[in-house]
Amino acid sequence: MVFSEFRPLDEKSLVEYIKATPILSSKLGDQFDDLKIKEVGDGNLNFVYIVFNDSGSFVIKQALPYIRCIGESWPMTKERAYFEALALKEHGRLCPEHVPEVYHFDRTMSLIGMRYLEPPHIILRKGLIAGTEYPLLAEHMSEYMANTLFFTSLLYLTTTEHKRSVAEFCGNVELCRLTEQVVFSDPYKVSQYNRWTSPYLDCDAEAVREDNILKVEVAELKSKFCERTQALVHGDLHTGSIMVTCDSTQVIDPEFAFYGPMGFDIGAFIGNLILAFFAQDGHADQVNDRKAYREWILKTIDDTWTLFYKKFTALWDAHKDGPGEAYLPGIYNNPELQKLIQAKYMEDLFHDTLGFGSAKMIRRIVGVAHVEDFESIKDAGKRADCERQALEFAKMLLKERRKFKAITEVVSAIKQLQT
Repeated sequence: MVFSEFRPLDEKSLVEYIKATPILSSKLGDQFDDLKIKEVGDGNLNFVYIVFNDSGSFVIKQALPYIRCIGESWPMTKERAYFEALALKEHGRLCPEHVPEVYHFDRTMSLIGMRYLEPPHIILRKGLIAGTEYPLLAEHMSEYMANTLFFTSLLYLTTTEHKRSVAEFCGNVELCRLTEQVVFSDPYKVSQYNRWTSPYLDCDAEAVREDNILKVEVAELKSKFCERTQALVHGDLHTGSIMVTCDSTQVIDPEFAFYGPMGFDIGAFIGNLILAFFAQDGHADQVNDRKAYREWILKTIDDTWTLFYKKFTALWDAHKDGPGEAYLPGIYNNPELQKLIQAKYMEDLFHDTLGFGSAKMIRRIVGVAHVEDFESIKDAGKRADCERQALEFAKMLLKERRKFKAITEVVSAIKQLQT
């Protein structure tokens, strides 16, 4: 069977595709009698298959020319698979411990073959719903973000290298436009795609649409998202894009990758942890009130930023005389000035993180795509109570983010709202 033009694969045609692709066939020992295929694509966009036998395993991910969770009425470029493969390879080079290896990419078929993250790996969001603690999560995620963001920024790259990479990822414009729509636009206006826990949150959704100060702040964040090519960001770094065990953390699904503001990635991760925090009341029961688990989530939020700050600035210090052209050594040539520059840079990044994290939280409550943390709470009234607390916190944080000087202050504000 020839695969010279795009077509969606089913289990039968996938077997033929694997047979025709030596790098994939060899992963299975060229054995097909005991082959098993399981479709596990529970996301919004793609087909995902686990392929395995006694000899080996891998995952096949194929992009469709539309948004899977909505259907053909919302077309979407298949080229997103190209940018996902590109980002997986680049981020994997910079942080191989936390990015699954890519075995194969087929641009015509919009198809990626990559390492299968075998059990007990689980999607982090599901672990957070279950109340599972991951002691190395903050350590691993801070390392992933520090490495991928620092080494793709002008703190490390020359302007020529940076612009070349920016130009490459500019082609991922359709997924950037999707983010612009669902994060920075739709939640703040009447849109056919918006939804919320109605009727409980009807007034809350209207309040978002009528909040002038909120709209002013969101406009600034959208401008940064569209215009600031700071580093190669994952672009969708929520808790559904991370697979974990107690000692492993793997970042997947960077199909939204582009050169953008660093705070968009850090904020997405921290914002989703905050959503998980506010969802805990809906998962508490007589056996487990989730109080200790909420404290673990708050500690993970604190540790993530604190460790990121430490690792990122350590990389900066180690390479301050390197090729990076953001702050030329001939100009920024004394310790006092270098300290001032670094402090200003990190303060701005912290406030970007809080702003983008807040925007990501808001869109998950009154926008098109919600999170299982809340959606799995069966009692609609209880779910709405949890969502309302998260929404109120996100609105406050977005509008007042510049008042916060440390992550400990953010954690204190979360605790204060909870009580």
